[in-house]
Amino acid sequence: MKIQQQITSKLESAFSPSHLEVLNESHMHNVPPGSESHFKVVIVSDSFVGSRKVPRHQRLYKELAEELAGEVHALSLHVYTQEEWGQQGAAPESPECLGGSKADA
Repeated sequence: MKIQQQITSKLESAFSPSHLEVLNESHMHNVPPGSESHFKVVIVSDSFVGSRKVPRHQRLYKELAEELAGEVHALSLHVYTQEEWGQQGAAPESPECLGGSKADA
């Protein structure tokens, strides 16, 4: 199973989200084509009600410990309750990568 699919499956199972996006953003970084190393996760679940940002992120890190210990190099997390998502409506755009040799260009 590909890493993106693993992440999606684990988060769906753990949080029953009403909205979930797992975006492979590896192509935006200085990695070989086809890599699965940089991901953006947008997750909306009422299981986050009453919890602050850091504990929410910690819960996701715990669920994805295997992937983070392996090939996943970066994980951008955007974690919302249904009410917050209704107010926000979208996650922020990811910035361009300036790491590695891209900063030298």
